[in-house]
Amino acid sequence: MATWRRDSRLTSSQRLLCAGLAGALSLSLTAPLELAAVLAQVGAMRGHARGPRAIGLQVWRAEGPRALWKGNGVACLRLFPCSAVQLAAYRKFVILFTDDLGHISQWSSVMAGSLAGMVSTIATYPTDLIKTRLIVQNMLEPSYKGILHAFSTIYQQEGFLALYRGVSLTVLGALPFSAGSLLVYMNLEKIWNGPRDRFSLLQNFANVCLAAAVTQTLSFPFDTVKRKMQAHSPYLPHCGGVDVHFSGAVDCFRQIIKTQGMLGLWNGLTANLLKIVPYFGVMFSTFEFCKRICLYQNGYIVSPLSYKLTPGVDQSLQPQELRELKKFFKTGTLKSKKPTL
Repeated sequence: MATWRRDSRLTSSQRLLCAGLAGALSLSLTAPLELAAVLAQVGAMRGHARGPRAIGLQVWRAEGPRALWKGNGVACLRLFPCSAVQLAAYRKFVILFTDDLGHISQWSSVMAGSLAGMVSTIATYPTDLIKTRLIVQNMLEPSYKGILHAFSTIYQQEGFLALYRGVSLTVLGALPFSAGSLLVYMNLEKIWNGPRDRFSLLQNFANVCLAAAVTQTLSFPFDTVKRKMQAHSPYLPHCGGVDVHFSGAVDCFRQIIKTQGMLGLWNGLTANLLKIVPYFGVMFSTFEFCKRICLYQNGYIVSPLSYKLTPGVDQSLQPQELRELKKFFKTGTLKSKKPTL
């Protein structure tokens, strides 16, 4: 059994801020690999370049170095609403799956995370579609001048539902994603030959990277079809650069297999796997640094450069309680929610 826990020494806004900053920095540093993966999935670079390095060089030479970060702005902007929705949904699902003793099973924990991720992805799906459109367009001859212009143009030309084109693949892709997460989680003790509660920080980092590699590989065909559906538009040059003609999600699967073979569903997987280690490495290190700054600001540790605890401070107190306690020692008055006699 596993128990859902969080660091109560941080406020909700601080956790959201730490996660947002860590995600934005990790996305920005791995944006060229994300661009290579999306272009390979869509098929926009067919006949010109193969592999992440070749695709990156092709884009650099054709559109300049800034083009390697196409779509990164909207990807970073969607982090905060996406994280907020995911956190709220995760709490609801955890409460739903938790038993009377406050425990949650392994399968329920994985399902709660997967369902929360699916809810947040659907809620912010238009921004993901806009990111794909910005990536596949040529920066020298852009069809969209920015995020807001892309949103308004797609809405006016193709209708509101066009902003959710391919969203069904997100739901379908959650199934192999959840299965892969559970597969890795159930075999961690066999992999490391030891109990989970004794895993080191490096082992936990390796576990996250392994789980990401397995889940993304299993759900990648659904993501490939989703990217093609997002990029496809009769109002874009060459229909968005999509390399197959299709009438829907099922037909897109059929056409990819017919023209490129089964492995065509995994085009761009190499670039996607290459970004896992730097992405999570930067995310974890940035999150931990931001967390130390918040803990230092809240008064729990003596320095943001280490986790050395502040002497005499009860680490079980929440930030608001600790602030009131400090105020009491200064002024001699302590706010109480209960009436006094």
